[in-house]
Amino acid sequence: MAIAFRVLLLLLTISGSVVSTLGHGIGINYGQIANNLPSPSHVVYLLKSLNMSRVKLYDADPNVLSAFANSNVEFIIGLGNEYLEKMTDPVQAQTWIQQHVQPYISQTKITCITVGNEILTGNDTQLMSYLVPAMQGVYASLVNLGLSKEVYVTTAHSIGILGNSFPPSAGAFRQDLAVYIQRILAFHSQTGSPFLINAYPFFAYKDNPGQVPLEYVLFQPNPGMKDPATNLNYDNMLYAQIDAVYTAIKAMGHTDIQVKVSETGWPSKGDSNEVGASADNARLYNTNLLNLIQKNQGTPAKPSVPVDIYVFALFNENLKPGPSSERNYGLYYPNGTLVYDIGSVSLSSQSYLPLPHMEYSASKKNVISFFNILLLPILEGVVKR
Repeated sequence: MAIAFRVLLLLLTISGSVVSTLGHGIGINYGQIANNLPSPSHVVYLLKSLNMSRVKLYDADPNVLSAFANSNVEFIIGLGNEYLEKMTDPVQAQTWIQQHVQPYISQTKITCITVGNEILTGNDTQLMSYLVPAMQGVYASLVNLGLSKEVYVTTAHSIGILGNSFPPSAGAFRQDLAVYIQRILAFHSQTGSPFLINAYPFFAYKDNPGQVPLEYVLFQPNPGMKDPATNLNYDNMLYAQIDAVYTAIKAMGHTDIQVKVSETGWPSKGDSNEVGASADNARLYNTNLLNLIQKNQGTPAKPSVPVDIYVFALFNENLKPGPSSERNYGLYYPNGTLVYDIGSVSLSSQSYLPLPHMEYSASKKNVISFFNILLLPILEGVVKR
């Protein structure tokens, strides 16, 4: 019975400790730029153990959407930048919805479609001109198909769309992007959809480690920085960035649009010139952020509006281009073990429960029960004894 007790204790530890850390509706980004990730059916069990109820994809992978049927997980799905021109055509937009949303939405909760990612901070002005017409095309298709009340349409922006971000009361969008952003804000106001930002205080620290206090970007105790116009004190950069976006939106005449953080995170590893990229700092950033979010409080300028975030990312992705940090934002290695401690869950305890043997293909629909494969044989052995 000692073995059975240890197994049950392990289950309670994982289902209790991780749930208390990652519950409360916090979302996770599920990227798949890798060749060693577990199949979606295995990811279902991992996210259930985390009590994670919201997931953001960068595409509309049918294998993922099928695997999560009847799971009560809410999905943001993505339309890649390469689709924007096609989505300006009402017929192609509706065909896309009929092929990628309608077949799954009755069993898998799809609540949002992001049309493009960080378009305005790229160099393709043609894509920029397609963005709002594409958003309008997707939204019109949802209306035609009776889905516009269930699924909202938006796009995700880099925090680089701000021309000024501090103090937050002086937040302003880049002048060269104003014509595009004004149309986007009009769309959000008309449809009731949120304004999404990808915000990474890591980049600000990496570029200016001598000027940006580490405690300020990692949500650790610090005196903070006062906004001279409002006298509001900011003790972390992320909340200052969010309020700067609210100010920039208000300066364009809108006060009815909610800002949500579609990506934020910290890399556990980086190149020699990527100052601050470490497992310790990643652990501090994410655990301190999650603890702060669970307090259900807003930013200094919006105290009654709870902050809404999607952590980047679920897994390390080994095929992402760019510096080493790009491949090391995951909370988990592809085998299902933690990259670093999350809250009260330790690497040592989590390492006893790796994911079951994985088929390294997102196309395989091998639904294997985590409990049956790993734990049931142990318990059966105890009973037989």
